[in-house]
Amino acid sequence: MTALAKAMRPPSPDRRLIVSIHDVSPTFAEPIERLAETIGAILGGPRFAMLVVPDHWGAAPLDRTPAFARRLREWADAGVEMFLHGWFHRDTSAHRGPAATMKARYMTAGEGEFLGLSADEAEYRMRAGREMVEQAIGGPVAGFIAPAWLYGPGARSALKACDFALAEDHFRVWRPASDAVVARGPVVTWASRSRARTASSLAVAAAARTLPDWLPTLRVAVHPGDVTKESLMTSIDRTIRCLAGRRTVARYADLLPGAAMSEGEGRHEDR
Repeated sequence: MTALAKAMRPPSPDRRLIVSIHDVSPTFAEPIERLAETIGAILGGPRFAMLVVPDHWGAAPLDRTPAFARRLREWADAGVEMFLHGWFHRDTSAHRGPAATMKARYMTAGEGEFLGLSADEAEYRMRAGREMVEQAIGGPVAGFIAPAWLYGPGARSALKACDFALAEDHFRVWRPASDAVVARGPVVTWASRSRARTASSLAVAAAARTLPDWLPTLRVAVHPGDVTKESLMTSIDRTIRCLAGRRTVARYADLLPGAAMSEGEGRHEDR
């Protein structure tokens, strides 16, 4: 098949693309606006998810930032899926054991909030965070995704108690109530913390644009820090355009049993 023929092929209905914006908080209002505008222009509307932090680092509570809360509701009413993304997004736990300590130190910059929490504390933060976010958006959250995709035993127990529809980590999306996995595969994301991490993330994104579409569902995640480097924004644009050209843009809700593929309808039509 020629390159032109490949370019003219419609997106595959059997291959999904799900895009999300992480760390949505008044702290990052301007970067979030830029990311939402960029991604919406590529995907043809608000066909992505937002991961909302109720009180980022204890300094940006949603219930005290009415302008940003109104903006969240506008996005939600337009069809953006809203996930609860921790409570503070800051890890203050004393970790035990080499595995947890290594994850906390090397997999995130002190933001693996739910890695070391007890079940009771994790459940408290999940319930309080959900209440704050749902008050802001005027409807239910789509699920829970831990900061840095890191969960400890306490967080996994709390997920079941809180009855979230979906959860996600680096390598899968699952239903906490039954532990049923609804999507597998790594997330394509970018890093701005250092030159080495940036170079590595650019290489991974480039590979994602060229590798065969063997995964039924491919997830792409962006962060506010990505806007600080134009090389990352260029890569994000190229990667999402490329993948959306050969995959069907979907929502997390499309992964649930019985869900029909979404075309990005607003929430009012979904009710």
